[in-house]
Amino acid sequence: MATYEMSVSVATQYLQEQSNPDQANFVFAYTITIKNTGTVAAQVIARHWIITDAKNHTEEVKGLGVVGHQPFLQPGQSFEYTSGSSLTTPQGSMKGSYFCVAEDGHRFEVAIPEFVLSIPRTLH
Repeated sequence: MATYEMSVSVATQYLQEQSNPDQANFVFAYTITIKNTGTVAAQVIARHWIITDAKNHTEEVKGLGVVGHQPFLQPGQSFEYTSGSSLTTPQGSMKGSYFCVAEDGHRFEVAIPEFVLSIPRTLH
């Protein structure tokens, strides 16, 4: 029986050298690893992000692929990429989903669990 599953892991980093707190600009990098944990090869076609800052301002970003790629992943294969986001507050969060198509034509979404963007030493 075919399974359509991907796992998503995230590592974040505050980019102090690109940020300007005096002008409410806080820049973060995030590295995503997408792993095909299912039994059918599948391609990541599109992404949908929901980015929320500490003032509860939300921005949605939709688009094809991830950093210019639409990786086709065999079972057990991973794809890693780094991208970034800027906020007007020192903390915020991101969550979303990837739209995927398996090699047998089955379409499915993969949830991207919510993760925190925060400058160092601001969370207790």
